[in-house]
Amino acid sequence: MAQKWALFSTFDKTGISNFASGLAGLGFEILATSGTAEALQNCGLTVTPISKISGLPESMDGRLKTLHGPIFAGILADRANPEHRAVLERVGVGPIEVVVVNFYPFKESSRKALPEARTVEDLDVGGPALARAAARNYQYVTVVVDPVDYPWVLKEFQHYAGNTTLETRRKLARKVFELTAEYDRAIANYLAGL
Repeated sequence: MAQKWALFSTFDKTGISNFASGLAGLGFEILATSGTAEALQNCGLTVTPISKISGLPESMDGRLKTLHGPIFAGILADRANPEHRAVLERVGVGPIEVVVVNFYPFKESSRKALPEARTVEDLDVGGPALARAAARNYQYVTVVVDPVDYPWVLKEFQHYAGNTTLETRRKLARKVFELTAEYDRAIANYLAGL
């Protein structure tokens, strides 16, 4: 089991290869959903498919990728709690230290004259769930939801030998909750307008 895991699940692939490569160089094992894994592998990176951790293949036309207990256990575990560490050991999952995620473009889709069923396909469930779980556990997990943040966060990982500061993790967690609040508001507004 790798000592440090970084999970990538991105719709927008901008800048992920440099960020993932930098993390891999610091000893992180890169986990990724299928589309993100393919993009990273095409850049020459070694990637562990998320299905190896979840124990289930991605299914339901991509609707079910990351919403699995072992993945959320790796994100949410309190590293200082022996009971939590025992659960990770029991399910065979290491602690996920970094979560890099961005969402399906629901706001953009909702502005187009698309059929309702098509628009709802861009309503992301897994991405916000991953981001919120990682932000909830900011004491231990660095969560990045904006490609603009990749360069400076990577520099911090390099400066602190594979870690980030608590202040940075709090700042990034706050950004998650600002983003998910905005995302949820866009969904609510769309549904109200139907």
